[in-house]
Amino acid sequence: MKRRTFLERGSLLTVGALMYENIAWASQNDRVQVAAKDQLYELFKTPQAVYRPFVRWWWNGDKVEKGELLRELKLLKDAGIGGVEINPIKFPQRTDDMGIRSLTWLSDEWVDVLDFTLTEAKKLGLTCDLIVGSGWPFGAEYLQGDECADIMTIGVKKVTGLMDFEAPILDFIKEADPATTSPYAHRKLEMQKVFMVPDPMKSLDEVVDLSDQIASGFIKTKVPQGNYAIYALLKTRAFLEVINGAPGANGQVLNHFNKAAVEKYLNHMSDAIQKKIGPLKNRVRALFVDSMELEGANWTNDMAEEFKKRRGYDIMPYLPLIFSRIGAMGNIYDYNYGTRFTPEFQDVIERVRCDFDRTKIELLKERFVEPFQQWCKSNGMLSRAQAYGRGYHPLEASMGMDLPEGETWIKYGIGEEMPETDYRIGRGYTMVNKFVSSGAHLAGKRVISCEEATNTDMVFNASLQTLKLASDQSLITGITHSVYHGFNYSPKNAPFPGWIRYGNFMNERNTYWPFFKRINDYKARVSALLQHADMFADIAILPPLFDAWGKFGAPNEPFPSLTYPANLSLIWEAIQQHGHGCDYVSDAIINKAVVKEGFLEYGPRKYHTLFLVHVQSLEPVTARKLLQFVQSGGKVICVQNMPDKSVGLLNATEQTKLVLSILEELKTFKDRFIFTEHPEENYPAWYKALQQKYQIKPYVSITDGNPFIQQVRYTNDTVDLLLVFNSSANYPFKVTFRPDAAIYEGRFGHYWDAVTGDCYRLENDREITVTLYPADMRIFVFEKDQRKKLPLYKEVPESEGQYPEITTPWSAEFRHIDGSVKTASLSGLKDLKELPEYQYFAGTVIYRNTFSKTANGPSYIDLGTVQGIAQLTLNGKDLGVRWFGRYLYHVQPWMRPGENTIEIAVTTTMGNYMKSLTDNPVAQYWTNGKRKPQPMRSMGLLGPVTVF
Repeated sequence: MKRRTFLERGSLLTVGALMYENIAWASQNDRVQVAAKDQLYELFKTPQAVYRPFVRWWWNGDKVEKGELLRELKLLKDAGIGGVEINPIKFPQRTDDMGIRSLTWLSDEWVDVLDFTLTEAKKLGLTCDLIVGSGWPFGAEYLQGDECADIMTIGVKKVTGLMDFEAPILDFIKEADPATTSPYAHRKLEMQKVFMVPDPMKSLDEVVDLSDQIASGFIKTKVPQGNYAIYALLKTRAFLEVINGAPGANGQVLNHFNKAAVEKYLNHMSDAIQKKIGPLKNRVRALFVDSMELEGANWTNDMAEEFKKRRGYDIMPYLPLIFSRIGAMGNIYDYNYGTRFTPEFQDVIERVRCDFDRTKIELLKERFVEPFQQWCKSNGMLSRAQAYGRGYHPLEASMGMDLPEGETWIKYGIGEEMPETDYRIGRGYTMVNKFVSSGAHLAGKRVISCEEATNTDMVFNASLQTLKLASDQSLITGITHSVYHGFNYSPKNAPFPGWIRYGNFMNERNTYWPFFKRINDYKARVSALLQHADMFADIAILPPLFDAWGKFGAPNEPFPSLTYPANLSLIWEAIQQHGHGCDYVSDAIINKAVVKEGFLEYGPRKYHTLFLVHVQSLEPVTARKLLQFVQSGGKVICVQNMPDKSVGLLNATEQTKLVLSILEELKTFKDRFIFTEHPEENYPAWYKALQQKYQIKPYVSITDGNPFIQQVRYTNDTVDLLLVFNSSANYPFKVTFRPDAAIYEGRFGHYWDAVTGDCYRLENDREITVTLYPADMRIFVFEKDQRKKLPLYKEVPESEGQYPEITTPWSAEFRHIDGSVKTASLSGLKDLKELPEYQYFAGTVIYRNTFSKTANGPSYIDLGTVQGIAQLTLNGKDLGVRWFGRYLYHVQPWMRPGENTIEIAVTTTMGNYMKSLTDNPVAQYWTNGKRKPQPMRSMGLLGPVTVF
């Protein structure tokens, strides 16, 4: 896309353009119309359905009926959901199906029900997406031969000579048979070769080929003095079965490296539907590909031929040696499997391994990614995909998707800590989110989707505050729209708690359901705002993808146990915590970028500083572009390594010499080509020191920050947006933000409250001091026009320990979700999990008390610590709901002389109760079952309740 195209983008859609067929995502993700004055705030205050969260709607076992489908669509609409992703899936175990029969995927009955659903959803103003196939990765029983996924794996036996070795081929087959999550029962195992090598190994010349013995069924050889390894290379055809496929869409997994098979599969799906009910265009927004968990699929019939064509040498002599032993999801679980290599031969093996992954990624792009995108386009729908890991290029694969998608999880620890020892703890966002959003930014896209709040750890215990924490952490990584994971099709009369495939138990039986619309209103406002601006980034990060692929192979999961380098996310977190925005880039992006006046420019993005994080391998063309960038005035900061070798095996010596010669020239720019070691700890302090030493000017400075405090900046032609976050679930932090003059000059700062839709003036928009309460996020908007009639934003001071508490006994009414009601007198406020009679409670507790009005007030009531959702009633007046952060109420207008009556209704989570249902297999599976048992959760009003 031309540079001018990006510059011509307006900021908003006009209201008249917001029709189903013509909304932002329905034409081009990177082009929207110019808005009338102040329309952005109107979209923010009253967001339309397209900006609301969608849900992944599991059609459990395809046991779906029209009446129930319509009921659930209306239920979702009323809860503030904007769309559904129709997702047929296997019926959950341990669940009563009530005798409802399954429909077969793509059958006439199934297509009729789909037609009904699309029609009714459109009547309700709900958007529909449709998943490709069912389960993951998709496939079908009708696939044959080369249409099915294949894999090459190894089995190794280590031996010590002198000895006579003898073993049946079957032993090697058992050793090499891939330990996948969902093996296909009728897979075909074919031994390709067997050979012996010394341990350690220094060259291919040491290979002793034993393959001529395969036909005999036994391998026999004399092992010389010393240590050796006997390798077997096994090819398994149709090795994998669809995980959790619905009836008609289970069976063998598709070969995604076979373009003809891919196109046949996709066309079969669209033809089966559209020949019966007509075009899906304008009825389905996007066709969706879930995370493609190919479990290590790495082969197709012409793989060796394509490798030689692209890389210039034969892969087959190296093929067994570049593999490790794999387990579930195709992940390597033993990196020391097989023989050791001398340092020189280790370099060769890593180069070949990198070349192999590069080839797989290229083939997947040409034979699956591009055909999928073209199929969507030719059928008038958008492409939406989780295009990372599992054979994709983690960054570049998202660039061509109309709706690229990341993934954010809810796990124990979120909101509790943000350690540097393990990037997965405390963070809801997965490591791929930054790759996905960066690819989208580089392609000029604004709608960046996310499978959000995926939850297998805290089912029944995820509160609305927890959902908000996860959602806000998605925003930190560049996400602008959410697709909840998810909503289960579950008949109203299904036995409690209903049909649960996965998810946060987003269901009308969840205690939080009456309040669910509140978080969806919040999220809709944020999405409406961010989808009409661009996330600002002035720093680029080049991850060492070639080195990672060479050392370990490309990862198969969005949150692998081993990442290289392990500190990659810590670096971008530190950069953003100190007032910059950043994107990941790839070698190919750098190669295609334009250098201009000290900036590296690609499409709509421009960067003044580039971090190379643990990068050792560079192609000469990339090194030359870095030199050009530095010569122009840009900065390159090498973290932990300076590049010192080329990429791939072909002409490696000559290519490395070229890289090293360019590096010598780069080193002459001592103030702009910089080396630094990464710290052992405290990455924010490390980055701040770099920032100050090399004069890397931030667009906002942050005082009194900490690992829980983050920020992002968005811009368009009319406004600058600064979003600030507190990712702690427990602690408030008072923080000062000082925007750079580039943000505030010629503009006026306002606070836009995404919870209420209200807007406030700022007393000082040059220095903004704000207390960020638990799970808090604030949006500061810098506009060209001042909103003079708005109220001034003022913080209410802290109350605990400063003002009187209500210390008189409380009467409490416990309204359980099982219908029972109990009353009690509480001498003080306590965590319900500490009260034996109520530790397994689930429902609403109404706390009642009285207090007297003083001559000077009070003006406020602060509920203190609340574990749940609170609703305050004062003297019969409903003062509203608080569901995260500070549970503070302005009460002065509703106070009366003398005694005042207060009721605080606190709705709890339901996990503790589910743990107590020992005769309910669904409840037990998710809380006490084979998974790690969930801990008891705090519940209720803990206080202190202060009046002031």
